[in-house]
Amino acid sequence: MDSSDVVFNATIIKSNSSITIIEDKKTNETIVFAPPTLSPTVENIDAAEEAHQFDADAALLLNITLICCTMLAYYVKKNKFYFLPESAVAMLVGVFIGGIARLSVTDLTLFSFSPELFFFVLLPPIIFEAGYSLEKKGFFDNIGAICLYAFGGTIISAFAVGWLTFMFAQNGLIGNVDQDNAMEALLFGALISAVDPVATLSIMGSPELQCDTLLYSLVFGESVLNDAVAIVLFKTFHKYYNPEGPDLDGSVIPSALFSFFTMTVLSILVGVSLGLLVSYIYKHTAISEFPKLEASLLYLFCYLCYATAEAFGLSGIMALFFNGVVLSHYNSYNLSKTAQTTTEQFFATVAVTMETIVFLYMGMGVFTGRFQNWDIMFSLLGLLFCLIARALNIFPLSLFANICRQKGENRISLKMQCVLWFAGLRGAIAFALSMNMPGPNSDSYATATLFICMFTTIVCGGFTESILTQFGMKQGIDNDYDDNSSDDDDDFIGVENLIVAESQLAQRISTNLQQKYTSFWKDFDDNYMKELFGGDRAKNSDRQSGDYELSEQSDIYDF
Repeated sequence: MDSSDVVFNATIIKSNSSITIIEDKKTNETIVFAPPTLSPTVENIDAAEEAHQFDADAALLLNITLICCTMLAYYVKKNKFYFLPESAVAMLVGVFIGGIARLSVTDLTLFSFSPELFFFVLLPPIIFEAGYSLEKKGFFDNIGAICLYAFGGTIISAFAVGWLTFMFAQNGLIGNVDQDNAMEALLFGALISAVDPVATLSIMGSPELQCDTLLYSLVFGESVLNDAVAIVLFKTFHKYYNPEGPDLDGSVIPSALFSFFTMTVLSILVGVSLGLLVSYIYKHTAISEFPKLEASLLYLFCYLCYATAEAFGLSGIMALFFNGVVLSHYNSYNLSKTAQTTTEQFFATVAVTMETIVFLYMGMGVFTGRFQNWDIMFSLLGLLFCLIARALNIFPLSLFANICRQKGENRISLKMQCVLWFAGLRGAIAFALSMNMPGPNSDSYATATLFICMFTTIVCGGFTESILTQFGMKQGIDNDYDDNSSDDDDDFIGVENLIVAESQLAQRISTNLQQKYTSFWKDFDDNYMKELFGGDRAKNSDRQSGDYELSEQSDIYDF
């Protein structure tokens, strides 16, 4: 039927600006006519342009802010303002920007901390760069003590903070905390145990301070592993959290710990396996002839490792760190000279930028977080719990680590343990995990975590240089405190000697087994692994001269 038939043989039943309904007199059929819709409408175009303009303004503000943070960081380093670390600068700038945004902007989405953006965009480059640029000798020299702090210390800290929080809540000293569900307190204990001493490391790494190398290796090694361990522990406890079933069965804890160790091992296997696969591809192809492609492909493979682990419910952070270590050990020698320089500088630059963004958004979260419950008492007690839990794991585990070490300079002195205790700052990972805290009291945990992170980063981080000086943790510098405290340290060593007097035989057996394992690994790594995956193959003269092996005082020999 054409339009002319409709006009002369139909009756209009209803007609308006949007629709016309007519009835055909011959066939009694009802026909509906609707005018064509113009797409997009003027209103949609205006809305799109407004959204685009808002995003452009936000991007401009973010870039200007990052430039200001970077210039301030340069000013801090240039003038050696150790009382104000770069991370603290970025955090304070974030507080200022967040306050302005809260007063002048109605939509705070772009100014609010997003956990998913943090875990999938900002954090992976930071963790991979830590593994890829790892100073392996110092790390694997002290791998025993580092694992004690990162694994055992994190578990001790999580249960200590969780138990203290739950006990204080049951006695009515803390509000906005579930008094019946202990798993909620354990979740808080797990997330707040994530040590992120970026401020401390930035100051310890200053060449002019000449920080003790053993201390720096322990602090750095613990931090890179502890973050991954805390995330895995939080995910594990989260699986067992049930707000409707507050009773904590005694069988849950062993099951949760078994799940934790299983997830940790599988995550490490994913990272190592993909690292070896990438190294094999680079070793047996000619991709090094195309530096741009090999650098781009390496970055994609790194993110593939993180995405794979997360897709299978594992820890992408744990997998990515060990992936970076493996790639540094094998694949870095498969790259062209151009790609080697490019990748190292690129990963370092991206990591620094991401760290600045992270601390910037943490600062903005003070005003843009839209938290409903700010419990000052819980925040202060939470900080106290962290200090107590830190002491409960650093000092006993250091004693155990010294039992397994040879006598000499490699021992972790009491002064060094005090600095390790002080260096347990909290950072972005703890805050991001708190934003994923389940239950009706999530705001209380998030605000307490934000307070602890800001206090430890700004205040404790600012005192790092003074602490290093007072405890004599600078190399080649005479310290009055070092002389005055020698008696106390000697007393501590005397107590240690009494404890380890009966362990000399076990120590000699452990050393012999370690040496045999190290020799086997060196031969296997040189003759088989590096032949397949690449790497710098050691010469016999290097081993005989002692340049290739590590000292006998180390926990384990070089990777």
